[in-house]
Amino acid sequence: MIVDDEAAIADLVEVYLKNEGYQVHKFYNAQDALDCAARCELDLAILDVMLPDMDGFSLCQKIRQDHLFPIIMLTARVEDMDKIMGLTLGADDYITKPFNPLELVARVKTQLRRYIRYNKGDAPPKAPQEYDFRGLTISKANHKCVLFGEDLALTPLEFSILWYLCEHRGQVVSSEELFEAVWGEKFMDSNNTVMSHIARLREKMHESSRKPKFIKTVWGVGYTIE
Repeated sequence: MIVDDEAAIADLVEVYLKNEGYQVHKFYNAQDALDCAARCELDLAILDVMLPDMDGFSLCQKIRQDHLFPIIMLTARVEDMDKIMGLTLGADDYITKPFNPLELVARVKTQLRRYIRYNKGDAPPKAPQEYDFRGLTISKANHKCVLFGEDLALTPLEFSILWYLCEHRGQVVSSEELFEAVWGEKFMDSNNTVMSHIARLREKMHESSRKPKFIKTVWGVGYTIE
């Protein structure tokens, strides 16, 4: 699903995605997009921030209340706080305009690979479908995470990070391994994506960054859950 009030951009993205064989639902306002999300089985959404009836952040938040499919924000707003807000409200990726359509298509493919792998169970399970220890319960079957009786509203990326760490409980997982396992892309030395997502995950778990009870940092090595 593409949502952008600039018809030229929406049309451009539609052409590139259809050339890759994707079925595209295209809308120019938030309400039509919400109606589509309610009646159609979608795999991914690309949302503009500046829409005529509702900003893209609010639209993202409303979609995330009922759906787990990946959301990519595509916007001219380049401020870091806008990016942080989008990711915090449930977006999985953030691309600023002007953009390279081929890069957008590549990111769509990456998000869909991760979504299918971690949320639809197409890959053979390598571990139990649920972990339950020290007040934390995380279930892959229903994509639910509960901490001390509180449901945690995790994005698909945050869930995948926490699941991977639980799957390797007791081991130290490097940022490179975590990034390549969750994002499905090659890790670059200057990439701080993992660190920022770990920080948001800790916030949702009410974790102290200095003395976390669950996700611990092993400086110079990576992250671990004991």
